[in-house]
Amino acid sequence: MRYLKIRRLYSSKDLFGNSTAYLLLIISILPILLGYAWLTIATFSTRTEGLLPKDATGKVGGWTLQNWRFLSDPLIWRVTLNSFIIAVGMVIGVGAIASLAGYALSRMNFAGRKGFLSMTLILHAFPGVTLLISIFFVLRFISRIPVLGSVFGYNTAAGVALAMVSLELPLGIWLMKGFFDNISWDIERSALIDGASRFRVWWEIILPQIKPGLAALAVFTFLTGWSAYLLPATFTIGTKVANLPVYLNQLQGDTAPTNWNTVAAVGLFQLIPVLTFFIFTQKLLLNIYSGGSKGGN
Repeated sequence: MRYLKIRRLYSSKDLFGNSTAYLLLIISILPILLGYAWLTIATFSTRTEGLLPKDATGKVGGWTLQNWRFLSDPLIWRVTLNSFIIAVGMVIGVGAIASLAGYALSRMNFAGRKGFLSMTLILHAFPGVTLLISIFFVLRFISRIPVLGSVFGYNTAAGVALAMVSLELPLGIWLMKGFFDNISWDIERSALIDGASRFRVWWEIILPQIKPGLAALAVFTFLTGWSAYLLPATFTIGTKVANLPVYLNQLQGDTAPTNWNTVAAVGLFQLIPVLTFFIFTQKLLLNIYSGGSKGGN
């Protein structure tokens, strides 16, 4: 009888604790949910007052698809392609280089290893705005190289992606090194003893075990590239090579009135690929802490 009373007491405490945790969670995310709710309502209404859609007479209603007329403009698809090139270029570039460098720093001892690690951490401390002038001269130099300059030079989406890859590499290398450090040495040693090369071990044995880490790095770099504004606005001229954030900023004029419902529609349009990308990688992200025992030093 006493055992049942104690069990009921602990059950009530657990229920109270769980209820409190869920309540705090709901309160903390409520402003975000309200923001997304307004964004969705504003894109399909003439104007809004708070979360209420209003028509021209001030009555509740005024639902319309006029805010999505920008989809018929070929320019929106050009800037979307530019954003896609920058984001995917960052995912591929940062993912490939950071995984190779992270594996070497985690598994190999070579001269200058600790110094290289310290230097990458210092480089990550520099904000991108301090390197704008130097990046400008680098891109202008690449522009003078035949063939290569027309792809990766100044005023190209691939050139912006190249610059952003270099800025994101320090964080990517440190992130990948941490995941490689948590992989056991046993399977790797067995493969090396059997005659497998370092590249084959990295590609066929180690990389499949850090898929959650690669997914996390891909999400971070994709979000950074997809929402980038400073570098595309600085190193591109004209709307043909602009990306979505630059296009979105051009809708907000200093002299002409801004149609905020259209701005909200473009913002929601920009959000759709991000949600799609996250949906396809969320299973890997949820397994981010799974893996082997620590094997790095």
